[in-house]
This record gives sequence, C-alpha cells and structure tokens, in this order.
Amino acid sequence: MAESLLHPDLLRRLERLELQATRRVRSTLKGERQSRARGHSVEFADYRNYVPGDDLRYLDWNLYGRLDRLYIKLYEEERELPVWIFLDASESMNFGEPRKFDFALRVAAAFGYVALCGFDRISVSVFPARRERQAVYQALYQVRGRRSAVRFLQNMAKLEPGGPARLGQTIRTAALQIRHPGTAVVISDFFDPEGYERGLGALVGRGMALVVIHVLSPEELEPTLAGDLRLVDSETGEVQEVTFGRFRLKAYQRTLERFCGGLESWCLARGAHYLRCSSADPLEEVLLKKLVRLGVWR
Repeated sequence: MAESLLHPDLLRRLERLELQATRRVRSTLKGERQSRARGHSVEFADYRNYVPGDDLRYLDWNLYGRLDRLYIKLYEEERELPVWIFLDASESMNFGEPRKFDFALRVAAAFGYVALCGFDRISVSVFPARRERQAVYQALYQVRGRRSAVRFLQNMAKLEPGGPARLGQTIRTAALQIRHPGTAVVISDFFDPEGYERGLGALVGRGMALVVIHVLSPEELEPTLAGDLRLVDSETGEVQEVTFGRFRLKAYQRTLERFCGGLESWCLARGAHYLRCSSADPLEEVLLKKLVRLGVWR
C-alpha cells in the first residue's frame, strides 16, 4: 500500500512541493509549466506582426494607436514537465541495514508523488529489468495526473532488487528514447564496473535537467568489519580475500571518498544536482530539507 512507502503526514507535506524546472518545457501535452510554445494562456510572452487570417481578438489596439501598425499578442502556453526516474534495483542495492533499496525506493516514490501532484508526467525506469515484473514496469510508464498518485505508489511498492546493474548501458538506451527534455532523477549506489559516465552523459546530452541521488549504506560509509575476510561480489560472484585492519580501512575510506567526490564533481561540472545519502538518513530530512536546500524543489 501507499502508506508502506510514505507516511500520510509526509505525503501531505510533499503535496506542497514543486519540482524546479531549470529549462523551459517543450512537451506537447498541456500542464502547468512554462514552455517555449506560444498560445493564448494568461502569461504574456511577446508581439509579432499581424498577418491576414490572424484572430482579431489578439490585436493590441493600444499599440496600434501609438505606432499605427498592427501587432498580435503572443502568450506562454503551459506544458507538463516530463520527469524520468531511473531506479537502481540491482543486487548490490539489497545490501545494508537499513537496506539501500528500501531507502532508494522511498526517495523515488517521493519524486514521483511530487511530480504527479504538480500535474507533471512521470516514467520510472527500473534497472535491471526483470521479466516477471513487466506488468509493473508498464504501469509505471507515462503516468499522468494527481488521481494516479495512489496507484503509482502501490505499483512502486511491488518492486524488489536483483541481478546486475549495467547502469551506464541501461540509462543510455533509455535516454535515446526520450523525445522531450525534462527532468531526470537517477537513484543508485553507482557500483557498476562499466561506470556511470556514458549513461549520465547521455541524459545531459538530451537536454535533461539531471538530479543524482547517491545512496550508500552505513556499513559502506563506515565499515566495522576487521580481520581476515572473504568478500563476495553480490552481482558477479567474484571472490576476494583480504586482511582488513586499520591501514586497509584508511585506504578504503580514501578510495570511497575519491569515488564519491569524482561523481559529485562530474555532476557539478555539468550543472547537475548531486546528493549523497546514507540509507540510515531520516527520510523527511532528505526530502524536506536537503533537497530543498539543493534547489531540486521548493
């Protein structure tokens, strides 16, 4: 149920938020976002010369009285904002206490809920795709309207992690299918041997406003294990035996910080929002404080 993902009180607070569109919207479907299109809504945009056949109701007679020339008033049409949510459901997201996927799923659900309450159109792309979940994936594609919010949350609650990520390839393939620029939200631990640059770069190349939510578990941020360890990659099955002591811990922390810092720098250099989270972070603090301060929504 919807309440299992987001508490009703949190839902009421999310309803008051609005995604910040950093680019003009070029969707073809009417909504509540300012667009490049010119129509006859209430927001004045510009003038152009009158040509025979134009609707005389939009002539500016005051301007005609001053300049003795006929001009037509143009107005901003409102369009809906296409919002794409890319959710990492790979096996590595099954790790941690609290589990990384549970935190990521709630953040993704919150983004979708805010977008739907703002009358935007959302599509959730879950990777890797699992054959038995195809009906759920289809139900999460091109969702529109505030009335769809409850069903959207119910479908999100059916998702579970499993399988290898292939983050870069999956996001790049999806990016090539995006027809109208909007907002793309990528929620992942970004632990993919193929890297993230190809996928995220494809979204930026399509003109998407990019939001990156980097989710790590407390155990990954501050490991407590020590001694002789046998580590198994949850996605590839690769095994590595290590002795984890004080000096190895410091080397691990430096490597992790370089990885996270590199992703953050990549995002900032391209005008993307970046937020690193622990799966133990209070959800309301992330949604109602950190993302507001970051300028993702208001």
